[in-house]
Amino acid sequence: MQLLDCHPVTTDMRAEILAGLARQPRHLPSKYFYDAHGARLFEAICELPEYYPTRTEIGILEQALPQIAVDLGRGRWIIEPGSGSGIKTWLLLQALRSPRAYVPIDISKAQLRAYGEKLNTDFPALDVQAVCADFTQDLSLPPALQAPVIWFPGSTIGNFHPNDAQAFLQRLGRWGNGGADLLIGVDLYKDIAVLEAAYNDRQGITAQFNLNLLAHINRALGCTIPLDGFTHQARWNPAIGAIQMFLHSRHAQCLHIQGQRIELQQDEPICTEYSYKYRPEQFEELARAAGWRLHRSYTDARQWFALFHLRRV
Repeated sequence: MQLLDCHPVTTDMRAEILAGLARQPRHLPSKYFYDAHGARLFEAICELPEYYPTRTEIGILEQALPQIAVDLGRGRWIIEPGSGSGIKTWLLLQALRSPRAYVPIDISKAQLRAYGEKLNTDFPALDVQAVCADFTQDLSLPPALQAPVIWFPGSTIGNFHPNDAQAFLQRLGRWGNGGADLLIGVDLYKDIAVLEAAYNDRQGITAQFNLNLLAHINRALGCTIPLDGFTHQARWNPAIGAIQMFLHSRHAQCLHIQGQRIELQQDEPICTEYSYKYRPEQFEELARAAGWRLHRSYTDARQWFALFHLRRV
């Protein structure tokens, strides 16, 4: 495995946390869900009966990959921003015809090295050229890269505000000097009860995941925010077409974060995540505005989730 280190700038966690809590309505960055414990909790969420996106997308892939492999042809560069180590990427790599190279992008160098070692074991003939970078920013890619296939599964695009999602898709279109294909997972509109259940599971794993954001802040910044002072809630916001996750303060309380005081009222919400949902035509319009055209789309029988194969206009 080769590793290109773009030396991503470490964000100032304290400044981001305080800035978010100073806003009205209050907000905490969702990226701080994902410390080691948070990542394990999210893996558990993906196995829950209420959480449909992961198994639905895997089902779509199992049906669609033969056609996708034909459409993409042989010898393509595969780029995965925010690379994971899950079954979806393994399914793609197994299905494609002699991929030229695989370029996982992640901000954690240690995670990239561990991932690269596993890939070298499972796909010994695959050229892995990892990039340590923040994939939401401009970054350097291997200079030989041409006409890549950008692989962005899951529903991460829904965590971007639609304007930010369009800007992100435009940035992806500049990778590899254009001529790219984009395979992207998108969570679709569906019954509100199904949506809300997916983020309010009966076992309370999603609540643990949400509260772990506070635990991560405590560990990283040496704070003592009481986790039992908050309750988890996720609800559909029809005005914006998104699920919003919140931590509600159980009572009036004062948070102390490295010398700063944050006064919360009883039941005051702190928003921790947005998850925008799309109708297929909405997402096609968003992608078109960002310079992409639809080649094919794939969905499940219930039309709960979609995989879009886009190409540059």
